[in-house]
Amino acid sequence: MQPTDRPDPPVEKTHHDTSSTRATRLRPGERRVHILQTLAAMLEAPKSEKVTTAALAARLGVSEAALYRHFASKAQMFEGLIEFIEQSIFGLINQIVSKEPNGVLQARAIALMLLNFAAKNPGMTRVLTGEALVGEHERLAERVNQMLERVEASLKQCLRLGLMDAHTQAVSAPVPLPGDYDPAIRASLLVSYIIGRWHRFARSGFARLPAEHAEAQLLLILQ
Repeated sequence: MQPTDRPDPPVEKTHHDTSSTRATRLRPGERRVHILQTLAAMLEAPKSEKVTTAALAARLGVSEAALYRHFASKAQMFEGLIEFIEQSIFGLINQIVSKEPNGVLQARAIALMLLNFAAKNPGMTRVLTGEALVGEHERLAERVNQMLERVEASLKQCLRLGLMDAHTQAVSAPVPLPGDYDPAIRASLLVSYIIGRWHRFARSGFARLPAEHAEAQLLLILQ
């Protein structure tokens, strides 16, 4: 899988009538995934509306009680989505780091991956921005914040490596860096840029793609 490939389940592009699966017998694990798929698909609606368990159950063609046999609460459903996002993002980050030796280019690839992940998973973007978590349990927003802090730490480590490369390789370094280059400041700016792009994408009803002009903008941030 390429760094910006869309991960597999839960697949958000589920625009068919999910009630058609009503007669399909799913194993408990498959049912949980199907619930998360449907929740993510409902978050893709261009007009942001709070997803209720009643609406989710209706979309699935089951009772609310059936949902609670698989998840103790709606918060647990969102936790399932956040866990999937986290595993997917850091799995892709690990792939990028293992394939690209230069730290600054690692950071660039990670930033592009995060922008493209949002474009391919619009419903999950609303989870990443916190928009879908308004009014939900505060631990959900805290977990997203912790994930973003981990992303920033990963980017800072990449940029530290890039700074070491620049010092040791000098003229031959793939990405020349100024003498006052601060990896922590650049990583923080990079995460702020990514989050801002996610917000714009969501606010536009998913019309303004996150990676629009990203190549030129990342060059300004990283050099």
